[in-house]
Amino acid sequence: MIFEHKTLIYKGKVIFEKLILGDFKRLPKVFQETEACFMFIEKGSFQFRTPDNVIHFSSGEGMLAKCGNYFFERALGQQQITEEKTKVIGAYFYPVIVKELLDYDLSLSDFETDYDTAKINIDGILLNFIQSIEFLLDNPSVASDSMLMIKLKEFLLLLAKTESTPSVLDFVSSLYKPYEYNFKTTIENNLFASLSLNEIATLCGMSISTFQRKFAKIYSESPAKYILHKKMEKAQELLSNKNVRISNVAYDCGFDAISTFNRSFKKQFGISPSQFRLNENE
Repeated sequence: MIFEHKTLIYKGKVIFEKLILGDFKRLPKVFQETEACFMFIEKGSFQFRTPDNVIHFSSGEGMLAKCGNYFFERALGQQQITEEKTKVIGAYFYPVIVKELLDYDLSLSDFETDYDTAKINIDGILLNFIQSIEFLLDNPSVASDSMLMIKLKEFLLLLAKTESTPSVLDFVSSLYKPYEYNFKTTIENNLFASLSLNEIATLCGMSISTFQRKFAKIYSESPAKYILHKKMEKAQELLSNKNVRISNVAYDCGFDAISTFNRSFKKQFGISPSQFRLNENE
């Protein structure tokens, strides 16, 4: 649920925004073009799922992400709905606007970074700058186009300094060099998340039909069958430890509801998880 959404727009594109969200399970990070983005978490927390990693962000931290397929998710451990609100301040760096702003030929730099999403250290200077952006978001009448461009340029210069890149050109150029993912790594790293096949396909940057064809070619079986098999293998392993609650086993194997887990387990093995545990401990 969105409680508040404010934006500052330049040439039809959102440059800065403030967003206050209520509880959510998972939201896609939607990119309009090939822009990079920065977010400052002013309040609350969430985890950010990339194709090969899950990064936890909490109040006071910053996030820098290249264009890609990601999901915002409820923070780790928050299995149930909470009343906590999440407040973020965002900035978007569109290649066409950045080139106009800095007058750089981005192709002249071969500098690359080894991440798709990174945590950014928020020092006093960056925090003061972010607060000035929030002031403009709350008072859009004073945010002229020229001021927005000055602020965007200032932000890029500050981030380049924070990231200690060789030059501003190298920093900006690196934002638009895509991070390469391995298909099997993406699958294995997301086996036990409560992701639908469509969501896994999104992380792989594919349509569902292309994803299913590639999956079957690599694993020699359907994604639904393979993923369920792996979840059941993990469930058996976890159930052998009588100190782990069955509800936690279900959650750790990527099931949102224990009833769904119980049905899937019994269909696979012919007995319930609780009976399996009893048999294991006899």
